[in-house]
Amino acid sequence: MAALVQQYNLPELLARIIVGRGIVPEEAHGWLQPRIRTSMPDPRLLKDIDKAVARILRAIEAQEKVAIFGDYDVDGATSTALLVRYLKQFALEPIVYIPDRVKEGYGPSLTAFESLESQGVSLIITVDCGTVAFDAIDTIAERNCDVIVVDHHIAQPQLPNAVAVVNPNRLDDDSACGNLAAVGVTWMLLTAINSALRDVTKKPLPDLLQFLDLVALGTICDVVTLKGLNRALVAQGMRVMNEQRNIGLRALCTISRLDEAPNPYHAGFLLGPRINAGGRVGAAGLGSELLCSDDPLFCQQAAETLDRYNGERQAIEQMVREEAERMAECQSNLPAICVANPGWHEGVIGIVAGRLKELYDRPALVMSINGDTAKGSARSVPGVDIGAAVTAARQMGILTAGGGHAMAAGFSLPVQAIPAFETFLHQRLEGAVSDYQSGRQILYDAEVHVGALTLDTFALMAQGEPYGMGNPAPRLALRQVDIRYCERMKDAHLRLTLSQGSATARAVAFQAVGQPLGEVLEQRKPVHLVGQLKRNRWQGVDSAQFIISEAALA
Repeated sequence: MAALVQQYNLPELLARIIVGRGIVPEEAHGWLQPRIRTSMPDPRLLKDIDKAVARILRAIEAQEKVAIFGDYDVDGATSTALLVRYLKQFALEPIVYIPDRVKEGYGPSLTAFESLESQGVSLIITVDCGTVAFDAIDTIAERNCDVIVVDHHIAQPQLPNAVAVVNPNRLDDDSACGNLAAVGVTWMLLTAINSALRDVTKKPLPDLLQFLDLVALGTICDVVTLKGLNRALVAQGMRVMNEQRNIGLRALCTISRLDEAPNPYHAGFLLGPRINAGGRVGAAGLGSELLCSDDPLFCQQAAETLDRYNGERQAIEQMVREEAERMAECQSNLPAICVANPGWHEGVIGIVAGRLKELYDRPALVMSINGDTAKGSARSVPGVDIGAAVTAARQMGILTAGGGHAMAAGFSLPVQAIPAFETFLHQRLEGAVSDYQSGRQILYDAEVHVGALTLDTFALMAQGEPYGMGNPAPRLALRQVDIRYCERMKDAHLRLTLSQGSATARAVAFQAVGQPLGEVLEQRKPVHLVGQLKRNRWQGVDSAQFIISEAALA
């Protein structure tokens, strides 16, 4: 830490944050100022990318009818929009197909592919899906229709019979790009196409930097690690997003009442949920349509619709979450939380799984039962690979379908197989969950005084952005703090005033009432605290606010 302070003239707090993330002095400049040029590997390291580039160039030259088959989440919507916007610059008008989450489920189906084939499509590019879509891809490949898969989900040894499977998480890929979201893989594919075109044409090529707002949004919302290239893509992408070039994103910012420069928090918790809402409770393809459109009126109307869907999603989610939490209470000592119920809306089970994961600090799986079939969504904790577990269960025949990555997965299975699946999960995950929880500590970056909880301190720590998965926002510790004021707010939150000597600061503890955290704080006795410093904007005025996550009586 002393070397950082001396070599770069950094404040001690920022130096502590850098050291806490394992950054050595010679890497500090690159961490503070991430650059795509120095972070990005040669795209040609990705397996099959040359085949994908060659086939797409053929389609551009022959002006073929191309279809983009995307997933219904933010990563899928941004990947789809990225490809559509790129191909439009070559006078192609791709057909977009986003499957309905409830009616069609995740990933390509033969019915969907046949529908595209009937419209004269000769090339289908799947994004954020397709790696395990054997039946659909193998069948359509026997006809006069090619498929390119652009994905990042865990692969099996066997791959579908596609022209190319561009996926850094296929077993024979050694590109070391496995932490990219699908939109990051898509962006690398486009850089490879531009590179190939540069060798054969003198015409101006599409400026890929203009699309980085989409790349940043998809990367943040898919909760991949913000290290290396991901960190650089998000850092540059947030700058592009602030320029509001994408009319759809501009409309989303307006409907979200975002009156400041967007940051990763806004992308993950304001913009992303609204794009997701279309796939969860409304029109599956509306989010990608919004991101693809340059029509201001359509974008305004689509943003308003997505905002309404998001409100409906929140109400449905609350109902399902309350029921799921009651069912999970008796499972708090098991390696994973597994709950299932008829009638739960499939569009919110992933969000509820995330809530249960946070509440019980272990993997959580939530299943919606419809007749004899259950569809589920899983969320995990660091070091417990839920995607690999779901893939293994499918390979063993317990699941009829399933896949994902380390932190999230989706699956389906017969209702009668749920007990066997739960037994399999507990046995497979027990060791990893035990290791995770035994090593669980309340970690923080620095101990500070209440007087340091200011906007100046927030601005100082913001030099380390973008924060997110793999690069968490700084956590601060406070010792021997007095609680001068504490009141309950709506939704079980607590609003507090902290004091230490003559210094005071505002604080909030979310969802604390009735929880151990709230029980400690409402005693209004001296406490030790850990939390994060945030900037709070109210009626155009900014103030510093400490978000309490842990508390113990002093």
